[in-house]
Amino acid sequence: QVQLVESGGGLVQAGGSLRLSCAASGRTFSSYVMGWFRQRPGKEREFVAVIGRSGNSKYYTDSVKGRFTVSRDNAKNTVALQMNSLKPEDTAVYYCAGDPPGNYYNTDYKYWGQGTQVTVSS
Repeated sequence: QVQLVESGGGLVQAGGSLRLSCAASGRTFSSYVMGWFRQRPGKEREFVAVIGRSGNSKYYTDSVKGRFTVSRDNAKNTVALQMNSLKPEDTAVYYCAGDPPGNYYNTDYKYWGQGTQVTVSS
């Protein structure tokens, strides 16, 4: 069993930056593909970014490419999402997730954090 705990959310002005972190319990963290998702008000949960087991493979949804960067530290069991040039439409609850059984952009990951709120003011 893996537990995921996100941190780093908050309120920021448009154009600003935030860094989200996700800490994972368990000794098998390095064996999991890790993803970031978000749920904007009134919307379905959506894929944001994913990082492979070694950290060499990364994919992003189009709307965050060039602004967000996903990274992981397997020695510390953490995955991070650096968010720059934030826009009001990035306002959402952000979740980290681990171990997708299928396509990485689907929401059927096995493990989920509780989410952290990001609010971007205009």
